Amino acid sequence: MKMKLLRSNRRALAHANMFVLLLTLSAGFAAAQSDNGQAPQETPQTVGADSSSNATETYNPDTSGDRMMTPPPVSGQTYPIALGSQERSNFLRAGVSFTSAYSDNVLGGVSEHPVSDISYSVGPFIALDETTTRMHALLTYAPGFTYYQKTSERNQADHNAAVEFEYRLSPHVTINARDSFMKTSNAFNQPADFAPGGIVSGGAQGPNFSIIAPVADMLSNSGSAGISYQFQLNDMVGASGTFSNLHYPDQSQVPGLFDSSSQGGLAFYSHRVARSQYLGVTYAYERLLAYPTVGENKTETHAALAFYTFAPTSSKFSFSLFGGPQYSDTTQPAPLPQLKSWNPAGGASLGWQAHSTTLALSYEHIISSGGGLIGAVQLDSGTLSARQRITRSLNASVAGGYSQNNVIGSEALGGQNGHSISGSAFLQQMIGQHLSVQLGYTRVHQSYSNVQAISAAPDTNRESISIAYQFSRPLGR
Repeated sequence: MKMKLLRSNRRALAHANMFVLLLTLSAGFAAAQSDNGQAPQETPQTVGADSSSNATETYNPDTSGDRMMTPPPVSGQTYPIALGSQERSNFLRAGVSFTSAYSDNVLGGVSEHPVSDISYSVGPFIALDETTTRMHALLTYAPGFTYYQKTSERNQADHNAAVEFEYRLSPHVTINARDSFMKTSNAFNQPADFAPGGIVSGGAQGPNFSIIAPVADMLSNSGSAGISYQFQLNDMVGASGTFSNLHYPDQSQVPGLFDSSSQGGLAFYSHRVARSQYLGVTYAYERLLAYPTVGENKTETHAALAFYTFAPTSSKFSFSLFGGPQYSDTTQPAPLPQLKSWNPAGGASLGWQAHSTTLALSYEHIISSGGGLIGAVQLDSGTLSARQRITRSLNASVAGGYSQNNVIGSEALGGQNGHSISGSAFLQQMIGQHLSVQLGYTRVHQSYSNVQAISAAPDTNRESISIAYQFSRPLGR
């Protein structure tokens, strides 16, 4: 077991080093370009994709009608969750929040009966966003400290960090990289940019974190790097690589769940058939690993997918579809047989960002990582996120998700198939310019009969109240 954890940690460290190197080289290249006196150039805005609640894209199609966007099915980005009126760039934002929450299930299946508790959390945060005519960089760090009234052995220091970087090497070549790291004992008690269920992606590749252990130590890390090249007025090619790691440091807190990791890559061709419509094809490869108590479960997938995106340049709206055949080759722990199969894969997503409303939703049917289960899964997943400004100082938001995870070869592996349903609602009231109060409710239902960490107590209800103070300062003024 120790050897498996060492291998998993080495992989995570290698991937982290790769992204640090990429960011360093890109920053050095940008500095060199600036030192050489090259004039900055306008960059267009990508429609409907951003993983930050406050970031603005470096692209603006209104200033350059010839420049193509990278469609959501292959961009690797997520849809924005901020209201259009709240978007800003070139700022330093910082603050602190205090949260008290009541949960009726903090131990999951570790206890014979559900155990309720009250928790108290303090969470400072800082975010730095910088946008130039050729570059966009966003750094976010949000540590946290959580204390439980009864189950004090679950007290935890959390760490959440995210990096996004995008740079235009030339008028037609753009590189991007992003990385997100989370160390937590409570998946419900995270900042909005990291919280599960509120993040909606339109991509065909991405981590599967749909299985939620109520209160358990967890380390997760996911990232991607890509390049796109518009070689003709209406034609673009590109490639990207992705990875994800999920690790439970204390296996006794999550009986029936296991560490997992994935690596993948894709290459695509996109053609603009009209000013607001894109058609394209992509080849995608993934290597999905799970680390059960004995051995290793490995699945390799190959997919040939076609995609379509409708994204008017006059609005922050996009609608995308993708679909095609997917081949999987699964090697199970000995003496179990090797499994090979062809399956249909597909998905759809929609993103809309207006002055007072944001809406994002997606659905996908695809082979994905197990997210803690004993092997890769045939995943059916739907996600919704919406936010509405009710008055000048009052906002409401909802998020929800449904995931059906069918483990490949589940009959031989113990039948861990099941589903997760989650929903959250929040009401936020601003008090002056810097202070806010938020009320929240979250419910999770999970049905995994052979996963002890979940099966004994499959339902969780959580009510919370938060008080936050934050301020922001513009950069370069």
